[in-house]
Amino acid sequence: MLFLSFLLLALAYLIGSLPLGHWLLSRRGFESRLHNAYNLGVENVVRRVGLGAALGSAGLDAAKGFVAVLIASSLGQPELCVLAGLAAYLGHLNPPRQLFGQMPPRGRGNLVLLGVFAALSVAGQLSLWLTVPPLIVYAAVLGFGGYVSLATVAGLVVFAVLIGLSPLEIQAKLGALALLLSALWRFKENLGRILDGTEPRLGDDVPMVGKRDDEVLAAFMIHPLTLEDFWQTRRFAWMRPLVERGVLSEATVRNVASSLRPMKVGELHGIKTNDGKRIRAYLLSSPLLPEVFRDDPELATRRAIEGARLAQELGAEVFGLGAFWSVVGNKGLDVQEAVPGITVTNGGAYTSGTIKAAIPGILKHFASEGRDLSGATAAVVGANGVVAFGIARTIAPQVGKLIMVGRDLERLERSAATLRRANKTAEIVTTTDYAALREADLIFTATSDPNPVIFPEHVKPGTWIFDEGRPADVAESVALLPGVRVIPGGVVRPPGGMTTSVDLHFGEGAVPACLAETLIITATGEHGRKSLGPQTLTENINFFVEQAGKLGFEVVD
Repeated sequence: MLFLSFLLLALAYLIGSLPLGHWLLSRRGFESRLHNAYNLGVENVVRRVGLGAALGSAGLDAAKGFVAVLIASSLGQPELCVLAGLAAYLGHLNPPRQLFGQMPPRGRGNLVLLGVFAALSVAGQLSLWLTVPPLIVYAAVLGFGGYVSLATVAGLVVFAVLIGLSPLEIQAKLGALALLLSALWRFKENLGRILDGTEPRLGDDVPMVGKRDDEVLAAFMIHPLTLEDFWQTRRFAWMRPLVERGVLSEATVRNVASSLRPMKVGELHGIKTNDGKRIRAYLLSSPLLPEVFRDDPELATRRAIEGARLAQELGAEVFGLGAFWSVVGNKGLDVQEAVPGITVTNGGAYTSGTIKAAIPGILKHFASEGRDLSGATAAVVGANGVVAFGIARTIAPQVGKLIMVGRDLERLERSAATLRRANKTAEIVTTTDYAALREADLIFTATSDPNPVIFPEHVKPGTWIFDEGRPADVAESVALLPGVRVIPGGVVRPPGGMTTSVDLHFGEGAVPACLAETLIITATGEHGRKSLGPQTLTENINFFVEQAGKLGFEVVD
């Protein structure tokens, strides 16, 4: 009898793992493996394939749970029926990879559970007082709240409690508890999004590729700059008082943050281009703090690849890498290679374009206040990088002396030699010593350092500083020096009145240029303009500047 019980449970698992609904939808052109549980659900399947195919798929999934439990009921053991329902549900959520390869479907499994409860009710193995109340609670929570994941968990909580209070054997109690825990694990991300306010309710208009001609969808990867940013999302905010009271250490929180896979933490709403196209953008985050990018670049690259896969599953056309994400994986090249099904960009071209557009205005304003630009000394920090070297190339002909600061003196000298050939009379010096900045009247900085690199001892009174670094290269205390002006760079205001619940630290309605590039590629469909690797083509820089103007993006001075 024991052997037969194990055999029936294995059969229930295999029945649950059969991709019946997936096969049916695939024949109608709906590739369920490319959309995770955020976009799946009967309401979205109906929109894509029609009512008939959607109901057919739903019926096949429910039948898996029903048949698995019905077969197990042949032994007349209610405990085995509960375990068979668990096995079918686990089979649906975690099918053998031989059936799907490396990318199994990511359905919710609610219809399988419906079939399980129907079979438990009609097979006569469990009292209706154990199976009907969970369904009533499910319907009530779904009707009042609209969250499928929350309704499922609530129904299974009631089921686990009722089974726990019943006279059934321990196997049934453990099976009901395991069913609840499996659902909690399956819906952990959905429940987190409910806390953050980013989970759609049943019937909400969820954007999907190809669903609307006037709306496109992008995704952008961010990360917290400090623990203060980590507390922004409500799913993690509960840790803050524990840290403040000493119950949790900051080191523990940082370790937890490093262990978390990418998740959706927010959205950009209200972006509408001058030609009437709406752009929605999902903000994704694997909450790595800045030092992790320096200390464990392999982990950062792995998380970026996972973020690109999540963006693809969410239906985004373009995936942008922000802040330190933009430099991982050979500046996005490895990420694109690992996830070829979505366009990946590090935002370098439009970032350079915004700087190119802003520098003339800064220099003109500098000169208009009686400062002698032709006799001024300018410094460029991070001049080994593509963006900073572009700044150096722009300002070298207009100032009396240019100081190029970077970490690799040999590379700096090669870059300086290029500038000297183009500017015969310019005085151009290179150094790795930040103390040289004390000579500068103008400082332009664009590094990828996770911490400030310019401090009060590096700056003389009256200096103007254009800070393109993200996070900021200039320590906050520098702005307190007499006459010093710190100007943030690479800030763009999208058209249409953008709103978001996540503070991106660029001011209300504004985004970094790398995010703006992601939006522009998505709006124009010019996926070949993506920025990857260390090279930034001049033609692409000009393209983004031109398209930004047409679409209504504005550089914030």
